[in-house]
Amino acid sequence: MVGTPPAAPARIPAPAIPAVPAVPAVPAVPAVPAVPGSLVPVPRRPAEAAGPEARVRRYYESVLGWPTAPGTPVRLRTGVRFDVLDVPVQAGHAALRRLGPPGATPRRPGFPVALRGGRMLLLVTAGGAEELPGLLEWLEWGSLPLDLTAVGAGGLMEAPLLPATGATEAAGSAGATDVAGSADVAGSADVGRVGRGSALPPPRPRDHDGRARRGAAVWLRPPEQEGGAETSLPALSAVGGTAAAPDLARLVHTLATECHRFRLSSRCASPRLARATR
Repeated sequence: MVGTPPAAPARIPAPAIPAVPAVPAVPAVPAVPAVPGSLVPVPRRPAEAAGPEARVRRYYESVLGWPTAPGTPVRLRTGVRFDVLDVPVQAGHAALRRLGPPGATPRRPGFPVALRGGRMLLLVTAGGAEELPGLLEWLEWGSLPLDLTAVGAGGLMEAPLLPATGATEAAGSAGATDVAGSADVAGSADVGRVGRGSALPPPRPRDHDGRARRGAAVWLRPPEQEGGAETSLPALSAVGGTAAAPDLARLVHTLATECHRFRLSSRCASPRLARATR
């Protein structure tokens, strides 16, 4: 019949969802009865378990931010944060006296300086080693044989002993007795003197067991921890120098002069010594 609506389609029943089986309960773990008087030992901190060399490495890497090379003894990588000028210790002491103000001693605050055997190691800004040949030529020292060398990128410098007990504590050490002798070397007020005020190197440092370390590097002027040690390093950009460090050109000229004087005095002393022993 016209106008009759079509019949609604039959609804298809939805399939039944199977029930999810219940997860069985996990049995409770029985508590371990406490043993009266038992204590679990506290694990030792790495700083306490580490030896003296590990504390030295931690000081330079963590406190100063200077990269080290693997192996023993601890060695510092040059050319990254600093370069090194290497001169005879006698010439180095004479140069430090000339660079300082009147009445100053080589231990006055300034850029870092280390001693190793009969050599003095003066830290300069990174890249200074590459400038040394050009500076010597410009200062008219290039034609003379000078015992003045530089260690730059890719080189290594033996890490001096920790300068003081405060550095040991900053490196996370449990005590400062493992670097016995280093505090006395870097913290003594006076240095032995001969002649016209020339300073002798500090006494040889000792191992933690009391034995003397032959040829170990020690700080004559330890690096400053506050404000960054690199801020006191001699550089070409510091025209005229600052209170903490001279200009690199002035430092190289002074070192070359004293190296030349020391070489001439050594040559003059050799014949006199030979005649005296005849």
